[in-house]
This record gives sequence, structure tokens and C-alpha cells, in this order.
Amino acid sequence: MNEGDTLVIESGYYEFEDGLSLDVSNVTIKGEGMEKTILDFKNQQSGAQGFLVTSDKVTLRDFAILDAKGDALKVIGSNGINMINLRTEWTGGPKSTNGAYGFYPVESEDVLIDGCVAIGASDAGIYVGQSKNIIVRNSIAQYNVAGIEIENSYYADVYNNLASHNTAGILVFDLPDLPQQGGHHIRVFDNKSIDNDTDNFAPEGNIVGEVPRGTGIIVMANSDVEIFDNLMSGNGTVNLSIVSYSDETDDPNYYPHPKRIQVHSNTYGPSGFDPDLETGDLAKALYEISNGNMPDIFWDGVVPISQMVFGQPEDEKLIMEEENKVSFLTISPIKYMLGFTNPTRTDKKEFKGVINPLEPIVIDGI
Repeated sequence: MNEGDTLVIESGYYEFEDGLSLDVSNVTIKGEGMEKTILDFKNQQSGAQGFLVTSDKVTLRDFAILDAKGDALKVIGSNGINMINLRTEWTGGPKSTNGAYGFYPVESEDVLIDGCVAIGASDAGIYVGQSKNIIVRNSIAQYNVAGIEIENSYYADVYNNLASHNTAGILVFDLPDLPQQGGHHIRVFDNKSIDNDTDNFAPEGNIVGEVPRGTGIIVMANSDVEIFDNLMSGNGTVNLSIVSYSDETDDPNYYPHPKRIQVHSNTYGPSGFDPDLETGDLAKALYEISNGNMPDIFWDGVVPISQMVFGQPEDEKLIMEEENKVSFLTISPIKYMLGFTNPTRTDKKEFKGVINPLEPIVIDGI
């Protein structure tokens, strides 16, 4: 292909033994529909992923990638990548031997994922990492460990998606020891994160392997996150968790605590009815602290020592504006450290405040 070209892949079933790659900028590759143009990699012998993109201003649309040996669609260092009406799937059901990621853009800018379907990834169905200016919308993530994950990224809108029957629906994470840290300005809104009931099948040692089955939305160690107008329901452990990164790290530049998180105008259905007490520490701690009365929203309450002593700065506070019937639980860190038997706090009054909406994400040409 040359710059400016459009490649049309007609309806059909195409089997590959080698991974595909694209390094030409300003091109479009399109099929005739995610159920009609099928790229099948079940017999793949070489390549770490099904399809690799390393160029700019690329549009991929209207085809499916099945049973890749590794990640289905990986994008590295692209400035302008549009993934529209695509499907990635491992057709044998949830297995730890499935590829880690369905959609996997990293270190990229101006990322659009629109109208896509991700099924069966052993890490995240739709993942955007270490990137900037991101829109994930109108998409479906099912039977993955994490349905949709935004990690170590800046400026993202995640909206009008369905995340169901995953281990966890939507994750907003920041992790240490990565070149880009301090994830911030993420809006998660108008999504349905429902019925996430698949046992965690991540390979051993994977950080997402600690996420309990039945989690709606998790925010970890990010700042300036706004979660609103979502439906969270049918999640057997907890609908919404806001937590600090709890593992030890030697990374001096990493900040493990969430701050400036705004939660408002969401709808909460049943949750906590089948907590996953076998995976990681979150559900076990939550179950113990709540005496089995699992809340809709959990904040672990972990903050720096300076905040324990002097209080949380006004401009870093967690703000919640939900209906009174929505249950909320957090640990009171000082009481917990002193060994009090009931170190919990459910009074939402001190978490009220003025909502300062984040700005929408704008991608040139969208």
C-alpha cells in the first residue's frame, strides 16, 4: 500500500498463518462488515499479534479478527488511529491461553474506538494504554477479564458502551514502572456495566488477575476522573470501587492514590450478592469490613500520611452526588491503623461538593 490508498477486503473467510502488519500512514483498510469479512488466525504460526499497526492516520473498519495467537489488534505509537465497527474474538470461550488484548493501542494519540466488539481477551477486551486524546464509544465488551480499560492515559471519554459478562466491566488504572504515568482527565459516562459474572481467567501474575469477579467499575490511582450517568447493576461483588495501588513499588515517580474523583447521577442496581472472595484482596477486605453488607460504592480510604494528619486538600477530595438510597462505604484510615473493630464510615455528607464537569475530548477530524 501507498499513502492515501484504501484497501477493500471483500466478504469472506481469510485464514492466516502469519501475523499482519501495517507501517504506511494515511491509509484505510475496510471490509464489508464485522460478520462478513473475517480474518482468522487460529492456525497462526508466527507473529506476536494478529494485526500490528505502527503508522499514523490509519482507519480500520468493518471486519473481524478471530483467535489471534497473541493480541488481536495492536497499535504502537500511532498519531491518529480509527478503529470502527471491528470485532475481535477468541471463539473458544474464556481461557487463560487466549490473547491478552482485543483492541490494544499504546503510546498513541488521537485514538478512536467506535462501534467495536471485543470478546474473550485474557486481560482486556478494549485497552488503551499510555496514550492521549482517546474516545471509546458505542462498543461492546463481553467475556473478557476486563471489558474496557484505560491505563496510564490522559484525556479520555468512555461512553455509550456495554460491558457485560466480563470479570470486571470498566477499569481506569494507573500503574508504576511505565514511561507515562499519572493518568488524568478521564470521563466515564452513559455506559452500562452490568452482569459482570465471568470468573477471572487471567494468566497467573497479571495485575488484572487480582480483580474479583462481579466488579462494575474500578478507578485506581488516577486523578480528575468523572463518572456519571452510568448504569451499574448485576455485579456480584461491587458496582463501583475507588482504590489506591496497594502493591509495593520502587518507582519514585509513581503516585498511588486517586484524587479529584467525581461520582454523580449514576443508576445502581443489585450488587454484592455473590462476592468473589477467592480472587485478590479487594472483595475479601470489603466483605470483612462491611460484615457482609456489601455497598454500591466502595472507597478504600487510603491516603498519604499527611492527609491523615492534616486532612484531605479541598481540591483533591472525592466528591459524590448520588441519591441517598445509594450505599457507600469507606475505611477510616486512622481508626483502621489503631485497630478499631469497626473502622467504617457510611456518611456521604462530607463527600458532597460542587461538581466541576471535565471538558469533552475532541479529536481532529472526528
